Amino acid sequence: MSDIEIRRVSNETEKIKFIKFPWKIYKGDDNWVPPLIFDVRNNLNTNKNPFFRHAKAEFWLAYKDGKPAGRISGIINHNHNKQYNDKTGFFGFFESIDDKNVSNRLFDTVGEFLRNEGMDTMRGPINLSTNDEVGLLIDGFDTPPVIMMTYNPKYYIDLIEHYGFEKAKDVYAYKTDKSIADNKPVMDKLKRISDIVQKKENIKIRKIDIEDFENELLRVKEIYNNAWIENWGFVPMTDEEFTHIAKIFKQIIDKDLVYFAEVNGKPVGFSLALPDWNIVFKKLNGRLFPFGIIKFLLNRKKIDRIRIITMGIMKEYHRKGIEAVFIKDTILIGIEKRYNKADISWILEDNIPMIQTAEKLDLIRYKTYRIYDKKVG
Repeated sequence: MSDIEIRRVSNETEKIKFIKFPWKIYKGDDNWVPPLIFDVRNNLNTNKNPFFRHAKAEFWLAYKDGKPAGRISGIINHNHNKQYNDKTGFFGFFESIDDKNVSNRLFDTVGEFLRNEGMDTMRGPINLSTNDEVGLLIDGFDTPPVIMMTYNPKYYIDLIEHYGFEKAKDVYAYKTDKSIADNKPVMDKLKRISDIVQKKENIKIRKIDIEDFENELLRVKEIYNNAWIENWGFVPMTDEEFTHIAKIFKQIIDKDLVYFAEVNGKPVGFSLALPDWNIVFKKLNGRLFPFGIIKFLLNRKKIDRIRIITMGIMKEYHRKGIEAVFIKDTILIGIEKRYNKADISWILEDNIPMIQTAEKLDLIRYKTYRIYDKKVG
C-alpha cells in the first residue's frame, strides 16, 4: 500500500517546492501557462501581501512514496465572514496527481484546519480571495487561460466531486474576435444603443489619466465598492489591498483600454481591459530573469488578445446600458491597437444583465469555472 504523507510548508525552501509543484502536473500540457515564480512568492508573502492583515492561511504538500504528489492551502478570510456573518473557510492552490487517496488527504487536512478555526464550510478553489484566481475549470480545456484565470486537468473535477463537494456557483468566460467589428448589423446596433445611452443619461466616457493615478485610484475604489457590493462572494478590499493591486495593474495595463463613465463630471462606472500577458508568460517558463526578459521583450508585441476583466457600474446606474458603451469603445479601440481577440471574464452565472448583453452581441461562452462548497463542521 502506498505511503502518503502531508507536510505543512514551514520555511522558504518548502514554499519554493509548493510554488514549483505544478510543473510536475502540467509537463507536456501545451495549454498550461506557467506563473511567474517571483509573482507567486510575493502573493504568498504574509509581509508583502496586505490580504494577510485580515486573513490567515496555511500551506501543505502531499508526498506519495516520498515523492511530491500534491499541494493545497487552507484560507480564512475574516473580512469575508464579517461581511456575510458566516463561518466559511477556503481551499486554494489545489494541485494533485490523479489519485483520490492523495486528494482526499489534502482535503482532509484543510477541513481539519478549518474546523479547528471554527469554520463550518469549505469553499474553493479560490487563490486567495475572489480578487485573485477563482474556480475550477469544468469546460473549455482546449485553449489556454487568459491572464489571471485558472486552468487545470479535467480529472480534477472527479477528485473534487468524489470528496463530496457540491456546486456553489459557476462563473463564465465569453470570447469574441475582430469579426464582431466586421458584423455591421451587430456594430450598428451596439453603436445605436451606445449613442442612446450616452445621450439619455448624459454620460461621457474618458480614459484613465495615468499622471493623476492616485486620485484616479480613489475614483475606482468608490465605484468598485459600490458596484459589486451585492454580488455573490464580494468582499470590499481594504485601502492597503486596493493600493497593492493597483500598483501591480499599473505595470501591465494599456491606458487606452481603461475607461471611466462620468455624469456631470462624477465617475459612475469603470471598465478595465488588460492585454493578455499570458501570451508572453507562456514563453518564460516561470522566470523573467536573467534570460526571460529577452523573451518578454521579443514577444510582448505578439499580444493580440485582451481580457475585459471588469465593468463596474454604480448601483443607481445599473440596467441603463453603460456596459454597451464600454464594450463598443473597448472593441473599436482594441482593434485599432491590433488586439484582434477579446475574453470577457469572469461573469457570475446569475449576472443576467451582463449575460444578456453578451448574448445580444453574439459573444461565445467558451469556458465555465465552478466554485464548490462542502460542510466541514
